[in-house]
Amino acid sequence: MRRVFLTVSAGLMVLMLTGTLSPLAAQTETAAETEGMVAMADSTLVDTMAVDSLAAVIEEAPVEPEPEPAASGFAQSGLVEFFNKGGKFMWGLLFLSIVGVAVIIERGITLHKARADVRKLMEQVVGSLKKGRLDEALEVCAGMRGPIPQILHAGLMRAKKGTEAVEKAIQIAGIIEMSFLERGLIILATVANVAPLLGFLGTVSGMVGAFEAIAQAEQVSAKLVASGISEALITTMTGLMIAIPTQVAHNLFVQRIDRFVVEMEDSAAELIDVLAAMDE
Repeated sequence: MRRVFLTVSAGLMVLMLTGTLSPLAAQTETAAETEGMVAMADSTLVDTMAVDSLAAVIEEAPVEPEPEPAASGFAQSGLVEFFNKGGKFMWGLLFLSIVGVAVIIERGITLHKARADVRKLMEQVVGSLKKGRLDEALEVCAGMRGPIPQILHAGLMRAKKGTEAVEKAIQIAGIIEMSFLERGLIILATVANVAPLLGFLGTVSGMVGAFEAIAQAEQVSAKLVASGISEALITTMTGLMIAIPTQVAHNLFVQRIDRFVVEMEDSAAELIDVLAAMDE
């Protein structure tokens, strides 16, 4: 009996405790859920305020322009604007400038490669001839570049046929080498002469257009006159900018070729003298 009583009493106590703790647990869960909802609402409010503040900062911050492509930047540069103001004659001047620069570079490289140590060359050639080694002298001339070794080589090839044959061979080789050295100079002279004339023609055409615009304007202002004249003078300035360096390069090349001619004449005369002395 005592065991049954104790068991029933323990069961009743468990039921009572369960009934008592359940409402407390429910209240605890409800309070926890309520606190969670409040915390979530507070977090949402904070996030909303943060987003609004960030948006305001972004709106107030200066917007940096996106970098333009290189082609677009070049198209908007002052050089292109200057070219466009010059009108249609600027295309002809552009063509002349490209041709002039190309010829200057080509002639500069060619004349630089044509240089040779004439004194060293003549010492080797004369020394070989005095030793009776004509083949060695030919090899020395063939192993060096430039117009002077070429004309000496042409003369030595006729050394066995006499002095007159040597002189004739040197003259023919000299004419060929001179034509090679002077190639392209006529183009430089043409560019130097035509560029200012073409620029002046563009200026005249621009002035005609400027005066027509002045005639059609109801009120003539100094700004209108000055802008028209300034644009018309662009081609003349461009033509002079092309002609001056081209003419300078042409003169330098002519001076260099004249020096080659003097060296060729001296070398040829020395070679003929040595061959003539050997024949005697």
